[in-house]
Amino acid sequence: MSMNISQQSPSPTAEVFSNTTCHTENRLSVFFSVIFMTTGILSNTLAIAILMKAYQRFRQKSKASFLLFASGLVITDLFGHLINGAIAVFVYVSNKDWFSFDQSNVLCNIFGMCMVFFGLCPLFLGSVMAVERCIGVTKPIFHSTKMTSKHVKMMLAGVCLFAIFIAVLPILGLRPYQIQASRTWCFYNTETIHDWEDRFYILLFSFLGLLALATSFLCNAITGITLLRVKFKNQQHRQGRSHHFEMIIQLLAIMCVSCICWSPFLVTMASIGINGGDSLQTCERVLFALRMATWNQILDPWVYILLRRAVLKNLYKVTRRCCGVNAIVSLHAWELSSIKNSLKVAAISESPTVEKTSPQPPTVTGH
Repeated sequence: MSMNISQQSPSPTAEVFSNTTCHTENRLSVFFSVIFMTTGILSNTLAIAILMKAYQRFRQKSKASFLLFASGLVITDLFGHLINGAIAVFVYVSNKDWFSFDQSNVLCNIFGMCMVFFGLCPLFLGSVMAVERCIGVTKPIFHSTKMTSKHVKMMLAGVCLFAIFIAVLPILGLRPYQIQASRTWCFYNTETIHDWEDRFYILLFSFLGLLALATSFLCNAITGITLLRVKFKNQQHRQGRSHHFEMIIQLLAIMCVSCICWSPFLVTMASIGINGGDSLQTCERVLFALRMATWNQILDPWVYILLRRAVLKNLYKVTRRCCGVNAIVSLHAWELSSIKNSLKVAAISESPTVEKTSPQPPTVTGH
């Protein structure tokens, strides 16, 4: 949901909003909106390139399904910046004069549907990724047989279709999206709630978002505990576990980013759905929560850019050097070399060539 919210003085043609427009101290210009949108597009494009390169390497392995879900998440964030960002910039350039460029409310409905879709879809994908990793760690045989590339793509399509259905549901129910008090974005009717249907759409959005976050937390907790138990139980299959740990670190980072960025907005929407939101204080709280939610699509791609195994290894080496543990590293290397030398000696001593060159017992000869 890529958008920066700022507030300017109401235009003469928008007198209807004069009583509900909430004023904020920070005024973000259209140039900052463009920079914000551009940064998000570049970040997500870089993350897509990294994920696609990794997918080519692990196409036939268990990590491939995770990379497909991650690519779908980043692509969704990218289109969120492109579409929502472009509409937001157009609104700013038009001085937020909705009556002059959207008298039929078509653009507002499109904007509202995009806000809902690009808000819920990344949350859904994050929870599905957490479920997929949980199955991959706890039920590896089932995962290897059922989580094929075809099934993953079908699940991605299903998640997107469900998010689209939630986005178009108010239009199907003849409840068009409304221009919000700041006149910079469109969403459900949050100011003059008339009946249970208005509350239903708001509560449905917040419930699904919070449910996705709770599912991610639960599945990531199960996955993390399972990996730690396997690590302390035995030391086999280190390579496979390293991939699992890399993925769970990325999932935990995505979950933390989503919780920090989205929880204020989802909780605020739930409060509005229950108690109503016609006060100036509520409007300002919504603006603050929405600004936090917009950072989710900026931070998501950096999880895959920074929390890769190669980057983590380099950071680990730098940290160890800064902590002055070179002696421990050299000792560890010496121990490994000693073990390797011992294995080589054992192998040579048991090889057939050694048996041929070994001293033979004396033979009895006649005198």
